[in-house]
Amino acid sequence: MWPGRGDTNMTALAEITKQLLHAAKEAGAADADAIAVSGDSLQIGVRNGALEEAERSEGVDIGLRVLLGRRQACVSASDTRPETITAMAERAVAMAKEAPEDPTCGLADPDQLAEIRDNDALDLVDDSAPPSPELLKERALEAEAASLAVKGVTRTDSAGAGYEDVSIHLAMTNGFEGRIRRTSHAVQAVAIAGDGLEMENDYAFETRTHFADLPPVAETGRLAGERAVARYGATRPPTGAYPVIFDERIAAGLIGHLVQAINGQAIARGASWLKDALGEQVLPKGIDLIEDPGRHRVRGSRMFDAEGLPCAKRALVRDGVLQGWTLDLATARKLGLESTANASRGTGSTPSPAVTHLGLTEGAMSREELLAQMGTGLLVTSMIGSTINPNTGDYSRGAAGFWVENGEIKRPVNECTVAGNLREMLLGITAANDARHHMSRVVPSLLVEGMVIAGS
Repeated sequence: MWPGRGDTNMTALAEITKQLLHAAKEAGAADADAIAVSGDSLQIGVRNGALEEAERSEGVDIGLRVLLGRRQACVSASDTRPETITAMAERAVAMAKEAPEDPTCGLADPDQLAEIRDNDALDLVDDSAPPSPELLKERALEAEAASLAVKGVTRTDSAGAGYEDVSIHLAMTNGFEGRIRRTSHAVQAVAIAGDGLEMENDYAFETRTHFADLPPVAETGRLAGERAVARYGATRPPTGAYPVIFDERIAAGLIGHLVQAINGQAIARGASWLKDALGEQVLPKGIDLIEDPGRHRVRGSRMFDAEGLPCAKRALVRDGVLQGWTLDLATARKLGLESTANASRGTGSTPSPAVTHLGLTEGAMSREELLAQMGTGLLVTSMIGSTINPNTGDYSRGAAGFWVENGEIKRPVNECTVAGNLREMLLGITAANDARHHMSRVVPSLLVEGMVIAGS
């Protein structure tokens, strides 16, 4: 075990948030909340067998939100000296006096607050000694060598390994104090096949809270190489209406558009293509979309939100039917509802609603069986750009991947656009069974019928 590190950091952060709240009260704030974040990260990158970059980052960032009646202001800094904390509080109170009134701002009532105020039970911290720069370099070199060993790879764009240890302390004048600590290990590689105008690249990336959970480093490098080679020689697909499979690597992005559309901020503004869809079918029958903030050994898991409310597993969609919005205290008050404990914030921002971990019901078919069901169409493995109308759900994105005929991959394709309407697209999805369960968003490959492809 690597002793003391987290406890020492958290004690220091708790003292900082205590000083911030005291300074806010002294400056005239009626209420306040404070956040202190300590981060220690190390990133090593290599290219052509040699060290290309080494980045180390250590520091503490602090944030303070003050409330004066129905007015609020937020300030942040990366300096924890007492004089800085005093100046922050005075500046925040002065800003709040000039801010417009917001009848929905305010801290949680004490009886709303979470009883569990740490994330210890979620096992988010690797207690082994942090990796040295030399060890991270070895991992990066191993990933690069595995990429280069794949036949057809001409070179690598980069390969790297990293480690991060983050501690967060949150305190409020309503009596809440909470702490979060998490670690993460990461390995990535970007491989290139071909040269000049015919060059294609692709990547592989893996991250876990515990190094023991990472797949073998060489496997990540090899996968990047194989993906790059598979894309070599890409041409445009035909133009027309065809079914499209969103590969598991990108399918979570498609579901993410639904998640954005049910965010409380979008609903409160009336700027959502799902604003009138509560209680209606938005996914096929039999499909659930579940948020589970308390997943073990998954980065981002939490027992309480940024306003101190207890997090809990909930259904966003049940049997295809939309169950509710994603709300923090402010958006809940605007809509006359209760918060869903989805408040998130940084040191320089006020709370806003955001989801944590999501899981979409998987189907019975493998991706290969889904390809066979599709017959002829497009398998999309990467996307660029985005044109999405938030009010109508009209969808258009640049895509690359593989052209499929008779259920078999025939050739790589790129420089095309896929388009449709999200409401219609999501109602017609068919899910495979290939979701990766360590991911924050556990979403399998998804088949969407009848999209418009603009290619050659």
